[in-house]
Amino acid sequence: MEQIVRQKAIRQDHPVLQRVVHSVIYLLLTLLAVFTLIPFVWMVSSSLKLDREVFSYPMRWIPETFHWENYRLIWQRVPLVTYFKNTAFIAIVVTLLQTLTSSFAAYAFAKLQFPGRDTLFLAYIATIAVPWQAYMLPQFIMMRSMGLYDTLWAMVVLQAFSAFGVFLMRQFYRGIPSELCEAARLDGLSEYGIWARIMLPLSKAAIATLVIFTFVNTWNDYMGPMIYLTRDFNKTIQVGLRRFIQENSSDYHLIMAASLCSLLPVSVVFLCLQKYFIEGIATSGLKG
Repeated sequence: MEQIVRQKAIRQDHPVLQRVVHSVIYLLLTLLAVFTLIPFVWMVSSSLKLDREVFSYPMRWIPETFHWENYRLIWQRVPLVTYFKNTAFIAIVVTLLQTLTSSFAAYAFAKLQFPGRDTLFLAYIATIAVPWQAYMLPQFIMMRSMGLYDTLWAMVVLQAFSAFGVFLMRQFYRGIPSELCEAARLDGLSEYGIWARIMLPLSKAAIATLVIFTFVNTWNDYMGPMIYLTRDFNKTIQVGLRRFIQENSSDYHLIMAASLCSLLPVSVVFLCLQKYFIEGIATSGLKG
């Protein structure tokens, strides 16, 4: 205790030193942020150049002439519109289903009492440690036997449930006082009503965090669509980008333009929900 008081006194006696330390920290963080943005800036710059200008030396960060027609050409080389539609359908439906199923299961594990609750939760969460390659083949056989092979619904069914989502939501729900649920039960509210009227409105931060993780992972998924989707009109944007790169391997300016377009939906979702992201991580991952 005396050491804490002494440290506070030192901080109060040296306000200039404290401001210098904070300034140095902010400067280092700013430099680190700028360094991590360099590849993205290079991609944006390359997407507005001609192919011969992409690797020109010395490199020009700002093109002499902005070739906006690159963003028109990429839609004519491959059916990117179809790829975007398929990816958007899978990402939106999977995000909605994972949010619904994860919040339902998390409410049961956090607020309901039933035999074997904790054991079942630990067994379910333990599946996170199992690598996907271990059950990839049985999963493929199951999808084919159900008649879902080479359909978008195969990707939806495979990703509709998430152990990570259940863990994230459960940790947040445990921080909500159980007295609220007890009072609602005394007032005659059903468990579904408690979930919909009490738990969901109080868990916006956790839901936003889960939406970001689910949407980004689903949008960027490559191996799943590569295995389960074979016909061209069913492929997603990540598989479509692979085809685009194979057919235009020397046109780096078009590859950069197509890659940038594929990043826009993920960026929009993150920017819209970023104010809840840090709050959701801080309040969901640190509770016992």
